[in-house]
Amino acid sequence: MITTVRGSMSDRLIEAANELFYAHGLRAVSVDKVIERAGTTKVTFYRHFQSKDDLVVAYLEHRAARERAGVDAAIAHGDGDVDVTLSLMAGHTGAMACEPDFRGCPFINAAAEYPDPDSPVRKIVDEHRGWWVRAFERLVAPLGLAEPAAVAEDLMLLRDGVMVAGYLGDPSRVGASFLRSCRAVVGSAPRAAAGA
Repeated sequence: MITTVRGSMSDRLIEAANELFYAHGLRAVSVDKVIERAGTTKVTFYRHFQSKDDLVVAYLEHRAARERAGVDAAIAHGDGDVDVTLSLMAGHTGAMACEPDFRGCPFINAAAEYPDPDSPVRKIVDEHRGWWVRAFERLVAPLGLAEPAAVAEDLMLLRDGVMVAGYLGDPSRVGASFLRSCRAVVGSAPRAAAGA
C-alpha cells in the first residue's frame, strides 16, 4: 500500500492561500476559506500564522521564490546571451498569460490591496520588485552598457506592463510584444566607453 504525504500543514495552508488569494484577491478571501481549503482548523491555522497578514506575507514569499527560481534558471540557461534569456522569459510569460486562471502579477495585485508602504505586505512587494531590477541588471551585464541600472528599470517597466496586458488585453500577443519591447530597449541602450 502506497501512502501519499501531503506536506507540512504550513505548506498546505500556503498552497490553499496561493490558490484562493490569486484567484479572488487578498482581502476577499477570509481565513476561514483558507482553513476550509487546507482541510484544517482555526486552532491549527493560528499555530502556524499569527494573523491573516502573516499568511499573505508567506504566500507572497512563496510566489517570489518560485519566480526567482525561474528567472535564475533562464539567466543560467542563457549563459550570457541576453537575447536567449529574454526569449525564454517572453515565451514563459506569454504561455503563463494564456492560462485560463491568469490574473496578472500577484505583487502588483497585492500592492493595489495594501497601499500602506509600511505594511509587511508592501515591504515584501518592494523587496521582490528590487530583486527583479537586480536580476535584470545581471541579465544585461554581459552587454557592457553605459547605464545598466537604467536599462534594468526600463525592463522592469516592460515586465509590469506585460503582466497587466496579459490579464487585460489579448494574452496570445503579450509574449511576442514583450520580447520586441525588450529587444528595443536593450538594442538602443548606449554601451560603456572602451576602457571605462
